[in-house]
Amino acid sequence: MKESTRYNRQTILPEIGAEGQQKLTKSKVLVIGAGGLGASILPYLAGAGVGEIGVVDDDVIDVSNLHRQVIYKTSAVGKSKTEEAKLLISDLNPEITVTAFSEKLSGKNAISLFEKYDIIVDATDNISIKYLINDACVVTNKPMVYGSIFRFQGQVSVFNYQNSPTYRCLYPVENSNAANCEDAGVIGVSVGIIGMFQANEVIKMILGIGEVLSGKILVYNILKNEQQKYDFEKASNLKLTKEDFDRKYNANENQIEEIKFDLILDEIENDEVLFLDVRNEDELPKVKLKNSIQIPLMNLENEIKKLNKNQVIYVFCQSGIRSKLAVELLQKNQFQNVKSIVGGALAMKLLLKEEKI
Repeated sequence: MKESTRYNRQTILPEIGAEGQQKLTKSKVLVIGAGGLGASILPYLAGAGVGEIGVVDDDVIDVSNLHRQVIYKTSAVGKSKTEEAKLLISDLNPEITVTAFSEKLSGKNAISLFEKYDIIVDATDNISIKYLINDACVVTNKPMVYGSIFRFQGQVSVFNYQNSPTYRCLYPVENSNAANCEDAGVIGVSVGIIGMFQANEVIKMILGIGEVLSGKILVYNILKNEQQKYDFEKASNLKLTKEDFDRKYNANENQIEEIKFDLILDEIENDEVLFLDVRNEDELPKVKLKNSIQIPLMNLENEIKKLNKNQVIYVFCQSGIRSKLAVELLQKNQFQNVKSIVGGALAMKLLLKEEKI
């Protein structure tokens, strides 16, 4: 299929044309997160002909994702999100290059990843990672296309674009207690709409057309069909060097240790260890162990006194993502003997299938 045929409906737009299509072909965009927002962003960037797309996510597909992460099939449950996303968008447009990074974004890999791309898209629902993305964008001088969802409301903005305000200018105080989609709930169309807004900002920046949401935040409510746009200013005292970044994210970065459940099966009757379930109470499958306790991740910081710092704690969630966040939180509160169970309750279910769970 000739390129002129594939992109004809957009190149006939006078604001794009053949020159604009060349800009898209030469562009490189990194999307952090292959969940709900990413599932909306990625097909439209690929369809538009963005030449190189990178996708970063260490999660696997769960059946509870499918109502909003509509690029995945039921048959893909349990598989890597980034690898499945790569297959889909490569099939959608084989003319582009897609790279899957099946790893968690961290202080150790963010700078090296960001340096390879022109625009960074935040498609995450984790507040700590958003600050990390922002800070790495500041250090590498890359624009950050921000998206966020809370129930029926979404936000979109572009940070650090041509010396514009950053995420820290809008939200200077880090708050790790904000609920994510798994905790607060979400309807699929919310992430779809906000993700398309984000893709739109990426394409406008590449083409150099329209008004970019730089120094502005768009708030959209799908129940009321209302949207507002607010201006915000750049904080004059925000400076960040590569050395500052390394000190913040790497010098004292806790190593999150993971462990496979089959290696600790003999611990399920041991009163000296604790299995901590950080899922919400309504999540399945139920895992009832003699030495287990359930504290949802969003409540963990407030209920941390229920835990014994001298006890060995094995943390699990549904698939092994939230448990790592919980381990990180516990480590910051001087818990030493904590490990995340690889694969979470889904992996535990397979090993405990002979028992009542």
